[in-house]
Amino acid sequence: MTQSHPPSSDTTAVTKAPSLLRSSSLVSAFTMLSRVLGLVRDMVFARVIGAGAGADAFFVAFKIPNFMRRLFAEGAFAQAFVPVLSEYRQKGAHEAVKALVDRVAGCLGLVLVSVTVLAVVGAPLVTGLFAPGFWLNDPDKYALTVDMVRVTFPYLLLISLTGFAGAILNSYDRFAIPAFTPVLLNLSLILAALAVAPNMDTPAYALAWGVMVAGVVQLLFQLPFLKRVHLLPAPKVDWRDPGVKRILWLMAPALFGVSVSQINLLLDTVLASFLPTGSVSWLYYSDRLVELPLGVFGIALATVITPSLSRQHAAEDPETFSHTLDWAVRSVLLLALPATLALILLAEPILMTLFQYGETAVRDMQMASYSLRAYALGLLAFMLIKVLAPGYFARQDMKSPVRIGIYAMLANMVLNVVFVLPLYLIFNIGHVGLALATAVSAYLNAYLLFRGLRRLGVYRQEPGWARRLLSFGGANAAMVAALLGGLSVWTGWQEWFWWQRGWRLAVLCILGLAVYGVSLRIFGIKFSEFRSNH
Repeated sequence: MTQSHPPSSDTTAVTKAPSLLRSSSLVSAFTMLSRVLGLVRDMVFARVIGAGAGADAFFVAFKIPNFMRRLFAEGAFAQAFVPVLSEYRQKGAHEAVKALVDRVAGCLGLVLVSVTVLAVVGAPLVTGLFAPGFWLNDPDKYALTVDMVRVTFPYLLLISLTGFAGAILNSYDRFAIPAFTPVLLNLSLILAALAVAPNMDTPAYALAWGVMVAGVVQLLFQLPFLKRVHLLPAPKVDWRDPGVKRILWLMAPALFGVSVSQINLLLDTVLASFLPTGSVSWLYYSDRLVELPLGVFGIALATVITPSLSRQHAAEDPETFSHTLDWAVRSVLLLALPATLALILLAEPILMTLFQYGETAVRDMQMASYSLRAYALGLLAFMLIKVLAPGYFARQDMKSPVRIGIYAMLANMVLNVVFVLPLYLIFNIGHVGLALATAVSAYLNAYLLFRGLRRLGVYRQEPGWARRLLSFGGANAAMVAALLGGLSVWTGWQEWFWWQRGWRLAVLCILGLAVYGVSLRIFGIKFSEFRSNH
């Protein structure tokens, strides 16, 4: 395919890139829209399929390609592809960038098609691997999951190619379109649940087909924007291309290193399949709420700093590289601490307001609130991992995160046994142990990533950290006091109608946010400290 040259602004130096604060704000805004629609989607799910066998089957069938997507698209592939693409853009002509994109598209597409065909044909084996408890203890649920996996797995091919397109656009500082694209998934699933599910004997089947349709729509949506930057791929399979070889070399260890948190969540699903019916759904609903701040803030920060760090490393600018990492860590603490405390305090009100309708019982929300609090304890670590890992990948150092990831995963496996068995046998809440193990192992992962960057000398903390930590502590304490005061006044969440819950929850959230913001100013935190023009 012959394409004209892009405007010179697409290949100019880093100095013309937008500020990290403005870019992350843009990504956060679109991600917030997607996450809000995601919550609406899950509210519809709760009403239509609840937390029974059909829900468990669908959530597993949806999680399998989603897990693989985070390896191929948002995880290992993106972390290996973006630094190489950024280097080509920094040092080469547009023709060289276009040639790299064409060959990566061909090789990635071939791998994805092969994996998808094998998984659809081998759906019984795939399901047995990811949910062995269904296979051993509930043949009907297992058979239902197998059928849904055959429908949902092609989503991996479609969404991974969408992720590939998004990585290109992000590398060219076109952050808005990839950030908006997940909105289309949520709209597709909401439409499937409301318009199609009521007409089917098994409503969850409609959601599985909604996933497939969403993959097609998301991919087609991004193609015109690739054409605008003159990088619409003409796929070519060339495994000997130097750029492809480098990406594969970087991607192999990154497959594990960047996706440790996802592997831990997947292990939770496998173990949850042995626990009582509803456990998979309880973990799903609680994980979805933790994903809201993680996606809006953590992933948004990682999305905008990864291309910047890659360009700064290619330009041999270690001072700016360290400044970017420090800015990202400061931003995580500013946002993650209040989000963690709010989720812990408001777990039941949030879950009851959003999901306690239709097929979902009060007990389901109580059980989900326990795992939500456990997951929330790890939110700070989840977000730190998102911004610290790019510090390695931008330098094309894949071995260090892999080694750290192995330690974290092994710790998670041990902690699963330590936490799940007593909580299940004594309190019958084994799913909470899974969430707690994931949270604790995430802190180990984040700490080792942080320590490694410090030892390498590529990240040096800037002055003022002790003052900021004290200020964050005071502001969060004030917010907690305000939320506890509100909760002491409103105690009848189970008895209220949805609109009564909704306005009270909104008041509590606004109160907490206002108190936190004012307290930050009182304790001396200035917005200007979080500006970044690098």
